[in-house]
Amino acid sequence: MREEYDFSKGKRGAVVTTPGKKRITIYLDADVIDTFQKQAEQKGVGYQTLINAALREASSKEPVTLDALRRVIREELHTA
Repeated sequence: MREEYDFSKGKRGAVVTTPGKKRITIYLDADVIDTFQKQAEQKGVGYQTLINAALREASSKEPVTLDALRRVIREELHTA
């Protein structure tokens, strides 16, 4: 080993960046993390990948509108 190393051109942070990804810090409940880690272990993928997929699915769903809610209630009352 050398006695001294030159880090003058060194950069902090991840050595390899992943295109399309952004590093954040997020606090989640321990039981949520445990659940995703167990699922990930069974599926052979990373738990962060599963969390990302769940967030993507949840964010792509259309919000329930008042008109849609009223229509469903009418249909349910009509069939009851």
